[in-house]
Amino acid sequence: MAARIQLPRSVRRGDVVEVRIVIQHPMETGFRYDSMGRRTPRNAIQTLLCRYGGDEVFRATLSTGIAANPYLRFFLRARASGDVELAWTDQENASGAASTRLEVAD
Repeated sequence: MAARIQLPRSVRRGDVVEVRIVIQHPMETGFRYDSMGRRTPRNAIQTLLCRYGGDEVFRATLSTGIAANPYLRFFLRARASGDVELAWTDQENASGAASTRLEVAD
């Protein structure tokens, strides 16, 4: 599963930073049928976890009510330069991760 994380290019210590992520995932509800009339198995991302500088700063529990290729945004406070790491797991226990660096100016 691929993902794209967007952060501001420059932030200062203490700024509130908007984190945006798009995860490529079908988020199947289990209500659709394929061309042979078979039900498509339910498979949605269940958990999303964000760590910043090694500390957990955000956690979400998702459901099938979210569209395919979910887009999420949340905020964190910039403390110091560090990695923003996101990890998620779906109902088939497939997991994915993405990370990017947040550079904080003093």
